[in-house]
Amino acid sequence: MKRRFLRALGLALTCGIALVGLSSCGKKGTPKMKGYNLLWADEFSDKQLDETKWLREVRPIGWTNNELQQYTESEKNGFIRNGKFVIKANEYDANKYSSCKLRNKADYAFKYGRVETSAKVPVGKGLWPAIWMMPKDENYYGIWPKCGEIDIMEVLGDKVETAYSTVHYGEPHGEQQGSLTLKDGKNFADGFHTFAVEWEPGQMEWFIDGISVLKVNDWYSVDEQAGKENPYPAPFNQEFCIQINLAVGGNWPGNPNPYADYMDKAEFEIDYVRVYQKESYDENVTKPDKTYRSPFAGGNYVKGFDEPLNADGDTKSVGWVYLNNASGNGKAEIIDGNIVKITTTSAGTEDYSIQFLHTVMPFIQGKKYKISFEMWADEAKKINEICIDAPNVGWARYWSTSMTLTTEAHKKYEYEFEMTRSSDDAARFEFNMGKVDTTTVYIANVSITEIE
Repeated sequence: MKRRFLRALGLALTCGIALVGLSSCGKKGTPKMKGYNLLWADEFSDKQLDETKWLREVRPIGWTNNELQQYTESEKNGFIRNGKFVIKANEYDANKYSSCKLRNKADYAFKYGRVETSAKVPVGKGLWPAIWMMPKDENYYGIWPKCGEIDIMEVLGDKVETAYSTVHYGEPHGEQQGSLTLKDGKNFADGFHTFAVEWEPGQMEWFIDGISVLKVNDWYSVDEQAGKENPYPAPFNQEFCIQINLAVGGNWPGNPNPYADYMDKAEFEIDYVRVYQKESYDENVTKPDKTYRSPFAGGNYVKGFDEPLNADGDTKSVGWVYLNNASGNGKAEIIDGNIVKITTTSAGTEDYSIQFLHTVMPFIQGKKYKISFEMWADEAKKINEICIDAPNVGWARYWSTSMTLTTEAHKKYEYEFEMTRSSDDAARFEFNMGKVDTTTVYIANVSITEIE
């Protein structure tokens, strides 16, 4: 997503920020955390929202991401019930909604610390609950994404088994994302779950229910006028504020149907927000050097098909992965020892609905590469996109092509491209075969090598 706050008996905010004389946290109390001091917290134990801590932002429909809700100050959209802050989305006309967005006030902005929340999300297509952070001064390094954004938790209402943690930064837009998918029918709407980020100079780590889902230390910030990067760890060396909201519709979750029955129960519940800090932080940090993995035998940067495919959809380890997305359904299997057969039962709604990809691809700025593969189908089939893209750089396309496959077995395709963007150690090479039809596709002898 794309901000804040607290009341104390005495208030002192510094870089290492200490709130002096923190008021009692109410009936539930706030637990101590080893190695940290409590900076501020809200346990939502009062009858009404503590508006010395929080601002209810007012925003119009379509303010960002083509979302369908307006954010209001109304108690109907945000209220305390049984020790929880509840954000309620209300549909007042066909696909027009009101909701609530909290931002802690500027006095409670802070730099570095551990933010921990407990929340329960709503269920339904188009619902988009989020807990996230934005800078106190969003213009200091430039407008989004140059200012930086820390997403502690986002969940899509029609996929409540998965929660995402993300960081955005830079120009061009860079992002890194982790996620946790619950198994055995469990989801993040079935009860309260804990979401946290530990933010330090030069490193951030996200946790969902105590499980580490993402750790990053290699973001960037560019001073366009000077034509160079801002000193690391910009933009995450400034005060940030916490934001909590329930969006409806928009680019990522899609829109609900008008007057959907589940909207009556569309509530996002937050049990608490706690901010802890260490006594001090060493800000004398340097950006780590990137390491780029070596090619396999013969100089090929992709693995062969002589080993099992990644059946768990793991896109962090090196190798081939098959994924179903956006209503796509199919499977990938190795036949004859060196051919991957892609069988599709539902083409889905996007090119990437049926996706076969190789992860962790290193491409160095200024170097040239040769791409070669064999590909054919049971009958003529259009392929809208085969590409090298950048999960950590806003899904930029470094290279892409399209084609219409024939039935000629082992038909060979060759391409060359030069990496003109900044070097990337975690790109992906993708065959995106969805959206068009369910024709069976075959892939063999894939090779990506450096051209000396």
